[in-house]
Amino acid sequence: MAEALSRTVKSTQEQAVASWITCLNQIRLDTLIDRLRQQDVNLEDALSELADLKAFIGDPAHILGSEATKHGEIAEHMQVNISNARRAIQGLKKEYTFEGVGRTAPMDYLKNGQQVQSKFQNGLKNTFFRTNGLADHLKKYPDYVKNGGTYDIPKDQYQQMVDLLEKYKNSPSKLRGKEPELAKKLDEYLRENELEIGKNIKPAVVDYSEVQRNVADETVNREEKSIKKEDEKQRKAAYDASKPTWKEGVKATGISAAAEGGVTFCMSVAKKRKEKKFSEFTGDDWKEIGMDTGKGTVKGGVRGGTIYLLTNFTATPANVASAYVTAAFGVAEQVKALETGKVSEEDFVINCETVCLDVTVSAIASLAGQVMIPVPVLGAVIGNIAGEFIYELCKKEGARRSQKIIAGYHQEMTQLNQQLDIRLLQVAMEIQKALKRFGDLEQLAFSMDVNLAFHGSVNLAKELGVNKEQILETKSQIDNYFLG
Repeated sequence: MAEALSRTVKSTQEQAVASWITCLNQIRLDTLIDRLRQQDVNLEDALSELADLKAFIGDPAHILGSEATKHGEIAEHMQVNISNARRAIQGLKKEYTFEGVGRTAPMDYLKNGQQVQSKFQNGLKNTFFRTNGLADHLKKYPDYVKNGGTYDIPKDQYQQMVDLLEKYKNSPSKLRGKEPELAKKLDEYLRENELEIGKNIKPAVVDYSEVQRNVADETVNREEKSIKKEDEKQRKAAYDASKPTWKEGVKATGISAAAEGGVTFCMSVAKKRKEKKFSEFTGDDWKEIGMDTGKGTVKGGVRGGTIYLLTNFTATPANVASAYVTAAFGVAEQVKALETGKVSEEDFVINCETVCLDVTVSAIASLAGQVMIPVPVLGAVIGNIAGEFIYELCKKEGARRSQKIIAGYHQEMTQLNQQLDIRLLQVAMEIQKALKRFGDLEQLAFSMDVNLAFHGSVNLAKELGVNKEQILETKSQIDNYFLG
């Protein structure tokens, strides 16, 4: 009874660890599925932004300005839609909107509720100082920046301005032509109006050349390809994040080792307690308990690591993986007993089969319990305890009969393996004959001799299972088919 209880406790602890590792794996899988589903939504949202942009560009009659200035409003929509699409594909909140903004208001759009004015003119100097440029706008609305408003200028012009001012302040000798004059004018204007690059003046997401009407569609198409590429990147990142990791494997190994070591310690102490009181425990007793605990801890670590590897890198359920490990330990003990002469060869075979049967019962019972009670770990524990209880009752009622069944099962399996080997050889010979026959027919079908090729083709078609009614075997059948 005590041995049966001990085995039940051990197997329950082992299956609990297996179920916990399954739970870890399932959490990663569920997270991956959720991320991929969300990415589907992200992609649809991002492409919807670009679809709106295409629709706007495709109706030039509704774009403000002349043919020479329509690019200004195109730039505004590109900034809003492209920026929103880039954030949407990453699952981030959109920042830009036209809602609540009039087409002739001081701002062109809002970014996180803050006013933004877009200035796109041909050349950096014109964007700043030409009529309707940045300087004119700030003169017309002197409190615009003080109220939190910012300016977006073409991305290429923004970079040109940064490089120009850097050279003007640090390497003036590198400036060429009219660059010193423009740099000086920009520097003075920025300082006088307390404008900061990157804070009050920011780069747009596109260059000046990319918003022109004749290339706007091409710009959107490039962005669409970029969005789809980013979508693939996000999906790959989600998949990579769902993979088993060394860190998680170490965690599973450590917890499994601690759990099995703890159970072994308790069982070892309980065993000693039946023999004597705690106060009577000697140093040797505690040493023996410590050695048992150490062995249990090592086995637990091996079990946890092995289950984690098998469940993540092979198609092996955790319950079965745990049974593999337990069976391996049990068979290893029997091998050692056989080598030392403690058991006979016949007993060795029976003991190994019994070990495998025991762990099979544990695995099946745990799996059944997990199916009936879909609560992580709990179902496996209850199923294992119930299965072990029933198994022990069965063993008590028919121990002798069980041994005969096991021995008979082993003999039947041996005979079956022999029969399968013979059948396998027969099938292999039949396959070789069929391949040779097919090869001969194929040579005839493609013979240089027309008559041989014709008859060979007919035989090849029959061999391949073509319907007889569809095979043209005679001259009259051929004439009827092509001329009828």
